[in-house]
Amino acid sequence: MTHTASSTADRTVGATAPKILVVGGGYAGFYTAWKLEKHLRKGEAEVTIVDPLPYMTYQPFLPEVAAGEIEARHAVVGLRRHLKKTRVITAKVTGIDHAHRTATITPQVGEPWQESYDQIVVTAGAVSRTFPIPGIADNAIGLKTIEEAVAIRDRILSNFDRAANLPAGPERDRLLTVVVVGGGFAGIEVFAEMRALASSLLKDYPQLRFEDTHFHLIEAMSRIMPEVSLKTSEWVLKDLAKRGANVHLDTQVTGAIDGNVELSTGEVIPTDLIVWTAGVMANPTVVRGGDLPVEERGRIRTRADLRVGSEEEAVADAWAAGDVAAVPDLTGKGVGGYCVPNAQHAVRQAKLLAKNIVADLRGELPHQYIHHNLGAVAGLGLYNGVFQSGKIALKGFIAWCAHRGYHGLAMPSWERKWRVIGDWWHNFWLHRDNVSLEAVQNPRHVFQEFAARPRPAAPEAAPAAASPAIDPKSVVGENAPVAGEKADDAAPVETETPAKKAPAKKVPAKKAPAKAKSQA
Repeated sequence: MTHTASSTADRTVGATAPKILVVGGGYAGFYTAWKLEKHLRKGEAEVTIVDPLPYMTYQPFLPEVAAGEIEARHAVVGLRRHLKKTRVITAKVTGIDHAHRTATITPQVGEPWQESYDQIVVTAGAVSRTFPIPGIADNAIGLKTIEEAVAIRDRILSNFDRAANLPAGPERDRLLTVVVVGGGFAGIEVFAEMRALASSLLKDYPQLRFEDTHFHLIEAMSRIMPEVSLKTSEWVLKDLAKRGANVHLDTQVTGAIDGNVELSTGEVIPTDLIVWTAGVMANPTVVRGGDLPVEERGRIRTRADLRVGSEEEAVADAWAAGDVAAVPDLTGKGVGGYCVPNAQHAVRQAKLLAKNIVADLRGELPHQYIHHNLGAVAGLGLYNGVFQSGKIALKGFIAWCAHRGYHGLAMPSWERKWRVIGDWWHNFWLHRDNVSLEAVQNPRHVFQEFAARPRPAAPEAAPAAASPAIDPKSVVGENAPVAGEKADDAAPVETETPAKKAPAKKVPAKKAPAKAKSQA
């Protein structure tokens, strides 16, 4: 069934209102739609947002979700709950034909359709960037979605349960070994949080010791966390070493077949959990499926005013922001002259983008995006963190408080803020809720194991003549008719006096009961 935007019956504004299509419901997409609802006058435009997931994930909280410090549902923001005036479509945008102002919408169930629009906002975000290393695609897991964070947490907890039943040896070591690839902010945060989680679990597993747990971080560069000063990154390395973590600098992963992580140094690390955080790339489904200009790194070419296009010429009615967009960094501090892909830029670009779209609708000129980095803050487990802003660096408990304070305030909506703060408050008094729900990934296995199933159909009974219980020949003679045969068809008995022999034929029949009695 094919349906178009013009056939949609649930419009809330007039048919003449411009239609704004937001592609992607992550940071930039959610905030753009959220702020458009605030700035647009009633009936001024119709906003539609399309994303395969019905929620926005607050990615800075993913390490804490993986460590069991925040409930998974509290780290996401429901689109339909918080976008009251926006039409939400849970589907993928698999094609953009900007020349004709249409986008191909592909739902999980049902037929694709063409959605018409007047202005398009591309905020499709980024996905994990990997390399063709043997075994990585089959054995590693990323840290870009809430589902990945939950799976990491459950794997660690389940592996502790399994390892507690095993004697010391290679299999137990493999279950208690974690490898993180990538020493940027995301990698360091999840690495430190998982190390803290594992240490806290040991009190509940008397069979295991601290020395049984092994954590390895692999970084191809000669340092970690390029967002902070070299001195601060060195402090982080020393702090991780004190907690029993192993950091491999100037090292690359060359293989990960069957969970055996092979390093460029020749070392092999058997593990059951490989977390890949070594970079991101713009969402290829959206970028490659459209006719908007793309720069050499695979991002939508975007101007400083967030319109798609080059510095010399803008593409009419097309906007982009966030990780999918190559936005010039006018402060001169960006990588390659562009804004780095992080939440700080995505949120601020989205807020300006909403204002620029409204200005464009009203015939006004858009403003250019310029944002000076406020600094970087990271959590390194409970009561430990690091903060860098210019030459100011904070470490330990104070930095941890700054980390939670900043992200607690940055979480969209007070409803979400209170849920996250509630998790922190409860865990302060009650500690982590260390129960694995890994079985939820296969929720029907118990039902299937014990479910009654129809019995297989019984085979048809064979005819009695096909396999008689007693061979008639053994009773009445070799040439006697068999049951079911006509007497005329039987072979004649060769005898000179058949009449006199007839009584002899009846003798076995008379003796049969006596024989049966003796057998009984």
